[in-house]
Amino acid sequence: MKTNPILLEVFKNRFASIAEEMGVTLNRTSFSPNIKERRDFSCAVFDAQGHLVAQAAHIPVHLGSMPMSVQAALEHFVPVKDEMIMLNDPFHGGTHLPDITMIAPVFFEDEPLFFVANRVHHADVGGMTPGSMPISSSIFQEGIIIPPVRIIKQGKIDQEIMRLILNNVRTPEEREGDFSAQIMANITGSKRIIELMDKYDPVIAAFYANALIDYSEKITRKTIQEIPDGIYTFEDRMDDDAFGGQDIKIHASIEIKADEAVIDFTKSDPQSDGNINAVYAITLSAVLYLFRAIIKEDIPANAGCFKPVRIITRQGSIVDANFPAAVAGGNVETSQRIVDALFGAMAKSLPGIIPAASQGTMNNLIIGGIDKKNNRPFTYYETIGGGMGAGKNYCGESAVHSHMTNTLNTPVEALEYSYPLLVTEYSIRKNSGGRGLFNGGDGIIREIKLLSDAEVTVISERRIRPPYGLSGGGSGKKGKNIIIKDGQSENRPGKFYEKLKENDIIRIETPGGGGYGKCTG
Repeated sequence: MKTNPILLEVFKNRFASIAEEMGVTLNRTSFSPNIKERRDFSCAVFDAQGHLVAQAAHIPVHLGSMPMSVQAALEHFVPVKDEMIMLNDPFHGGTHLPDITMIAPVFFEDEPLFFVANRVHHADVGGMTPGSMPISSSIFQEGIIIPPVRIIKQGKIDQEIMRLILNNVRTPEEREGDFSAQIMANITGSKRIIELMDKYDPVIAAFYANALIDYSEKITRKTIQEIPDGIYTFEDRMDDDAFGGQDIKIHASIEIKADEAVIDFTKSDPQSDGNINAVYAITLSAVLYLFRAIIKEDIPANAGCFKPVRIITRQGSIVDANFPAAVAGGNVETSQRIVDALFGAMAKSLPGIIPAASQGTMNNLIIGGIDKKNNRPFTYYETIGGGMGAGKNYCGESAVHSHMTNTLNTPVEALEYSYPLLVTEYSIRKNSGGRGLFNGGDGIIREIKLLSDAEVTVISERRIRPPYGLSGGGSGKKGKNIIIKDGQSENRPGKFYEKLKENDIIRIETPGGGGYGKCTG
């Protein structure tokens, strides 16, 4: 069958719109502020072999790794109509335990021709501290580990599995509501794909899914071929792992040869004692994000983008950790540093195109305890934006999420309505961006007062090593974590856990982005 360019464009937009509609369904039917307000979720469509066909513009760190979840499900189960698979195991296709993926096959008659999947960051999945992102040294401390299991059988929820999961979390009603939203998102996606096959014929739909993958591969190869051949390296370091490890190296080497790229991370440091270890799926996501970011054409981010790229890691390293390493922070913090290393290397081959470093952290803030008003457990989780790096001919954006995160914030009204918390300051952190011919974006100040006793965990980076500038631009300001008790301010490290009292205040000042170019005045 010959590819019709008009139909190719039609199917590109149809598959993407299906993933987007799944996201709308998930957002509108969800229960928790983390999903309903922050939109910490991702949705995608896959072909019969589990290859990524299209994704919505959701969370980059989810979407590059979700294909590995689909592959893990296919390794354990033969697809069955009216069933869904659930998993979160980072060592079998997941990223970290709060990210739970649901996968559904889409049948035409008796043959599975597509899959739909979504991944949601749940505000709590058990573990040693509220929010399931503790200052941990083992994955067993981080929450319930869910291997690929059938959560939907014959069109009905497996109540035994559901009860097992809900009995291991602090906020079971919220989790059950969000699980229901995930199920509805997959049902929506399945219906839309069936409608697509009914309209165009399943053979044609499957053909154009593969054609889109081939198209993305062609454009990715064209982009790589335009980069000068050579080997480009860059090294950046994590601040610490909260267990005594400091200056943890992430080394990226990018070899460009014709229309292919080899990304080598083998000189990166061994896996850490703390929770900043990244599994391979996260590193894969960061590499996909790099190349998708430099492609100028409007192509779907799908399996074709991976084909010209080979990734080399060393198992047991900070970018390819072995079980049972703690990984809660790898998904959110190490992913950002991998991107910084990749962009730093690529800046040597594409000067003037790659920007300076953005804030390089997600500033994870987790607060949990018992709400004294109703005597019920609560868990608040948020990542906080910061400054973007400046580039040639433009300043960095202020107070936004960047790179591997793409969430919104939790609005003050929604936060205060849902939790025993009071926002006492929410503002742009003025002059925190790096100075240069073009200045880096400014960070954020988020200050929250506790209205009940609570446990607080912060996992953040760029508190010791600032975001770098490029072409003579200055570094962005480092972030700060501060606890205020009885009016007295006390600095805290980048990663800490603490039990706080009612009326205590947690203040997060996020980093600015790096500047670009040397000031001449």
